Amino acid sequence: MLDMCSSEKYVVYLILMVQLLVTFGFVCLFSLVAPIKQFIQTTGSWFYWVSYGTFLVTYIVLVCIPSVRRKYPGNFICLAVFTLAFSYMVGTISSFYDTTIVFVAAGVTCLVCLALSLFAIQTKIDFTMCSGLLFALLMVLILFGWSCLIFYLVFPANVFAWRIMDCVYGGLAALVFSLFLVYDTQKVVGGKKHELSPEEYVYGALQLYIDIVYLFLILLACFGKSN
Repeated sequence: MLDMCSSEKYVVYLILMVQLLVTFGFVCLFSLVAPIKQFIQTTGSWFYWVSYGTFLVTYIVLVCIPSVRRKYPGNFICLAVFTLAFSYMVGTISSFYDTTIVFVAAGVTCLVCLALSLFAIQTKIDFTMCSGLLFALLMVLILFGWSCLIFYLVFPANVFAWRIMDCVYGGLAALVFSLFLVYDTQKVVGGKKHELSPEEYVYGALQLYIDIVYLFLILLACFGKSN
């Protein structure tokens, strides 16, 4: 498989930067503008579910249909719709947290992602060969998440126990998405056994974006509960 040349790598990170700026704009808008924040928290729930459905459909299309994500301009249109839908979801979630907590989580996410990206580039460990392990960890995370939900529904009064489980879930989720960020970074940057082909620039940006935003949401939840 041909690896990405420098121009395609720059395109991936340029797309990623635009996606993150759009998401950060939604977060700022929904967190700082009081009328919008009040609307989102009171009567905007159905917008959230519409955006969730749009996010899910566009993500499945981009991941499962290579011809869509590789062909211009359809790939950019689909990615733009996906980014707007996901940004609305992230902005909605952020509006329910204290504004200071939101920006602290954003700052910590930037530092963590920078450190993980530098580690992925510099390390001799080939994380692209660990896709099976990462998938297994993701399955463990999903099953543990469902277990936490069932435990909460069955024993809602046991606050101490489910808060501990929630903290464990948050730590496990942060670890899993940190590993995915390293894995996806190495596939984009190249130099390892498995690399993205040049026409997969949209897919590369999509995966990095998902890793970073989910890491932000995990940190936001952890910081919010500690507050």
